[in-house]
Amino acid sequence: MSTGGLIARATALLPGAETPPVTTPREPAREAAERELSKPMYHENDPSLIDRALRAFFDWLDDLFGAAAGATPGGAVGLLAVVLVIALSATALWWRLGAPRRTATTAPALFPDGIRSAADHRTAAEAHAAAGRWNEAVQERMRAIVRSLEERTLLDPRPGRTADEAATEAAQSLPSQAQALHAAARTFDDITYGGRPAAPTTYATFRTLDDSLSHTRPSLPTPTP
Repeated sequence: MSTGGLIARATALLPGAETPPVTTPREPAREAAERELSKPMYHENDPSLIDRALRAFFDWLDDLFGAAAGATPGGAVGLLAVVLVIALSATALWWRLGAPRRTATTAPALFPDGIRSAADHRTAAEAHAAAGRWNEAVQERMRAIVRSLEERTLLDPRPGRTADEAATEAAQSLPSQAQALHAAARTFDDITYGGRPAAPTTYATFRTLDDSLSHTRPSLPTPTP
């Protein structure tokens, strides 16, 4: 290499030597930066989607309570008092009214599992009562009542009959027991389809009605002149 070439190369390596500037267009530079930053190595410690969602929710909740505390007399203490009063009111209302009951639009058939005798239903009812299963005990005793009326020919055996229909039809030949029959049918529907829990006293009422009906003589229809 010539002496002039060596001098030029040495001059280029000096710290103060000028180098030609890098002129990269803006758009390719931005795309290159995006490609670089999209590499997984830059996102290993990023929060997950669930973490980001929870953080956004708690931030929103914090802003909400902050705004409510600012608008409530007494600040955060006043807001806490309001929340406590609402909770106590809801608890008192729940205790007074009880759990909401589900109302059935149409009552299913009284006998869902085939034909059994009144004695069979009474035996099943007593077994449920002995085990403390009062809902099942009441249901079986109601079925025993209706089956007994069918066995006495006071009701025509009819598949698909509901408890209300049985009470209405039986009241025609047993008018003295009409009120008790309708009350029993309503209780049966509330327990079976409305979510109302039965109690020992409920079963005792059904058992008393069953015994009373077995000793009640039917009223003969008045002949038409």
